[in-house]
Amino acid sequence: MRSKYSVGVVLAALVAVASVLAATAAAAPAGQAAKTIVFCSDTTYPPMESLKGGKAVGADVDIASAVAKQLGATAQIKTTGFDVIIPALKAKKCDAIISALTNTPARAKQVDFANYVTVGMLLMVKKGNPSHVAGIASLSGKTVAVQAATTEKDTLDALNKKLAKQGKKTVSIKIYPADTSAAAALLSGKVDAYFADATPVLYYIKTTGGKFQIAGKQIDSAPEGIATRKGDPLRKEFAAAINKLYANGTMKKILAKWGLSAFALKK
Repeated sequence: MRSKYSVGVVLAALVAVASVLAATAAAAPAGQAAKTIVFCSDTTYPPMESLKGGKAVGADVDIASAVAKQLGATAQIKTTGFDVIIPALKAKKCDAIISALTNTPARAKQVDFANYVTVGMLLMVKKGNPSHVAGIASLSGKTVAVQAATTEKDTLDALNKKLAKQGKKTVSIKIYPADTSAAAALLSGKVDAYFADATPVLYYIKTTGGKFQIAGKQIDSAPEGIATRKGDPLRKEFAAAINKLYANGTMKKILAKWGLSAFALKK
């Protein structure tokens, strides 16, 4: 059946709808035409990001959502192996990385960063410290588990060069694609220590009922940030959003929720 409305009335309605859509588009944040920001994240790194019932959860997940909300968008987490996470960003498989990614000089040559926390590295051992690990300097001749492509792996590589020059036994580095697998290697007795950021170390100690403890002090505290492709205007938008989240107390609440208040950026 034909409509009872005249062509003129229908055209007027379409023009009105088009005006509303145009106004909505104009109100969207600069550089963020899409409603969804896709974040690459290695979801094997609790409490920053992990899968629970197939859904990504963690501090980084909450921060991504809060940052996206500041930009009038929603966040989508795309699980990506940590050893390929920067190549995935460069290949435009995601818009940004949020994955406890330490802002190092080497990485800063490849991507831009909007920092949101400051975290150091810690060694974790079995309760009672049966291998007598007392920090980085004591690792000569010991076996240590790390996740692939991490700053911890780089730190052990540098240590091994130093030990070799001194004529001492090097560290046997066991590399795992998932951080959870590296931690599991310590639990099963395959390694003497597990080396990672302080955030997962403290998480595992807290959640495993006294199976682990820290060995030595936190070292090399450095910022972790959301990474974007070089020159992408999203970096400035992320940085501004992070500043707002600190100013309005949202970041403080997220970090407290995950037991990470000590890692807030120092203002």
